[in-house]
Amino acid sequence: MTSTEAPLDLTPVEPPSSPSRSRWRSLGVVAVLALAVLALLSQGLLHSLNYFKTVDEVLANRASVGDSVIRLEGVVKPDTITRTSSGASFILAGSGSNQVSVIARGTPPQLFQANIPVVVVGHFTTRASSVFDGTQILVKHTASYIAQHPSRVQAPNGTTR
Repeated sequence: MTSTEAPLDLTPVEPPSSPSRSRWRSLGVVAVLALAVLALLSQGLLHSLNYFKTVDEVLANRASVGDSVIRLEGVVKPDTITRTSSGASFILAGSGSNQVSVIARGTPPQLFQANIPVVVVGHFTTRASSVFDGTQILVKHTASYIAQHPSRVQAPNGTTR
C-alpha cells in the first residue's frame, strides 16, 4: 500500500430496502389468481349440478315454466304406460291429484316401469299445455337398488352386473 492510496473500507453495507410497491404488486397478483381460481371452481360446480322440478312445483308455477326445457320428476302412475312407435306415453304423478301427461321419444330405460320415480328431460308442448314432450327418461333409484335386484341391471353386452 502506498501512502497516497486510501485504505479500503471493509465495513458491511446493508442492501437497499425493496420498495413497498413491489410487495403490493405481488400481493395483488396473488389475490387476482385466487379470485380467478375461485370463480372457475364455482362456475364448474354450478354448471355440473342437475336440478329437477317436481310435478307439484311445475303445476304450482306453470306460467313461469312455460315451454322451456326442464327436468321433471314424478312417479309413473300405474296402468298409464303405453308403448308408442317413437317411445312411450305415461302419466307422472305428484302428490294428491297433481299429474302431468308425458309423451317420451326414444327407448325407455330397461328399469322403466309403473310406481317408480323417474326424471324426464323435455318441455311442455306449448306455454299453456299440460302435455310434456320428453326426450330422455332417467330412472331414479338408490345405490342399494343393484344389491337388492342384481338380475335387473344388465350391461349393454347382456351380462348382469
